[in-house]
Amino acid sequence: MMRLRIVPALLSLLVLAGTAIAQDAPTGANVHTARVDSIFARWSSPTSPGCAVGVARQGRPVLSRAYGMADLEHAASNTPATIFEAGSVSKQFTAGAVVLLAQQGKLSLDDDVRKHVPELPAYEAPVTIRHLIHHTSGLRDWGTVVGAAGWPRTSRTYTHEHVLDVVSRQRSLNYAPGAEYSYTNSGYNLLAIIVARVSGQPFAEFSRQHIFKPLGMHQTQWRDDFTRIVKGRATAYTPREGAFHILMPFENVHGNGGLLTTVGDLLIWNENLERGTVGGPALLKELHRQGQLSNGRQIGYAAGLVIGTYRSVPEVSHGGATAGYRAYLTRYPKQGLSVALLCNTTNVDATALARRTANVFLDGHAPEATPPRTVQLSQSALASREGLYRNVRTHEPLRLSIVDGKLRLDRRTELVPLTASVFQIGSGMERLSFDTDTRARSGGFRLIDSDGDSVTFEPVAEAAPTLQELRAYEGEYHSDEAEADYSVRVRDGVLTLELRPHVRTPLTPSYADAFTTPSGSLVRFLRAPDGRVREMSFGLGRVRDLRFARRGD
Repeated sequence: MMRLRIVPALLSLLVLAGTAIAQDAPTGANVHTARVDSIFARWSSPTSPGCAVGVARQGRPVLSRAYGMADLEHAASNTPATIFEAGSVSKQFTAGAVVLLAQQGKLSLDDDVRKHVPELPAYEAPVTIRHLIHHTSGLRDWGTVVGAAGWPRTSRTYTHEHVLDVVSRQRSLNYAPGAEYSYTNSGYNLLAIIVARVSGQPFAEFSRQHIFKPLGMHQTQWRDDFTRIVKGRATAYTPREGAFHILMPFENVHGNGGLLTTVGDLLIWNENLERGTVGGPALLKELHRQGQLSNGRQIGYAAGLVIGTYRSVPEVSHGGATAGYRAYLTRYPKQGLSVALLCNTTNVDATALARRTANVFLDGHAPEATPPRTVQLSQSALASREGLYRNVRTHEPLRLSIVDGKLRLDRRTELVPLTASVFQIGSGMERLSFDTDTRARSGGFRLIDSDGDSVTFEPVAEAAPTLQELRAYEGEYHSDEAEADYSVRVRDGVLTLELRPHVRTPLTPSYADAFTTPSGSLVRFLRAPDGRVREMSFGLGRVRDLRFARRGD
């Protein structure tokens, strides 16, 4: 009996020490370890930050490894027990806290958010808690708004009070609640605020009492005070000009991100998503319930979880990125396999690394996806699709070009012809579908995503404004929603956005009255009935049509 008690303890010590322990025979375990080590070889260096990775089968840890440095200044290495920040992987825990309150009868997922957060403006249709959970609220992303004002995240110590202030000033939504899916951190910050208000406890404390402590996630907490000392935490970095620089999330907003945790604790949570130790079957059902739009179409996003497939088998996952941290947590229910990845540098593709790790254990248990059949098209057929198009929903421009004999999106991503009129975007699930009756670009195309959402892109003529036409846009522009003032000036023949004290952004003409920034954002100028320019509109991805009024109008 004593020997039986010692063995599990010894296994735990070996895992924490970074030794891979698999259910396979020792030879198989060593092979798995070697293959995973080769995946992370680039970051296994005393001069680079890196990652920690954990793998579990049927709830049992089978591999736990770490690479690179947790702190370059103090020469501290990453270990499997190192604490990282999980970015948006955190969202599933926020959703879990809200669902637990619903189970307690303290709120309904169909409540109007203004019942709990009256600071939110009264829009034409109510925004519900369920909308927040599924990213179908239409709320603008607060971090994008403050970025437009010249104070992006990591440049100020933002709090939930700041979030409420920004959200309360947005007179418009990106779209009617329930009409579309659009990822926004604002919703999950509001969820954390709702948990605190409804439970009467700080969100961090409610999470500790009802999720982390019952599950034994002893190394997990929220970054609700970024100045608090967290022993064993990795510093986050980004490479710049040939060296690594610190890039930490010096802010107190959380719920959208901000979970401080280890790969071991994340594997414990993934097992709870199978067994329901906390929350029971009702919690599992609600967390895995995919969102449904008002038109009845189901989306892949559930409650902080993305429901999809990988290698032709079901996958439940979520990625994360905050400041210099990167993360990915994934689970393959049919294979009983979980992979947790946490990194402290921006120069990693967390999704690719986690899935490559999963491949080591999926080989022989999950078939590779069969690539779609492709066709060969003539250069003239491809050339007929070239040109500039505009998203009729967001007004964003999209250019199709032939580069190296292939039709590409914005000169980078290859469009793979599946038929004469349907193209696959890169190696993903998205498709471009042109009018099948013509090879000309006059009919435009539809972009169809993996959830079946279809957005029309119409062909537009490229603009080449004269110097005199550019000067018609000059002036001072103000936004109450962003609390920001911009100057628009022509500098050396280039229209330029200027933001005090030193930001100057050149604008490249796109189509009539529309320009793009070097980062790809859209700037449109809107005219009065008499033809005068009276407003400027920003299209920033997670924020649509952010208006700036021209001074004097």
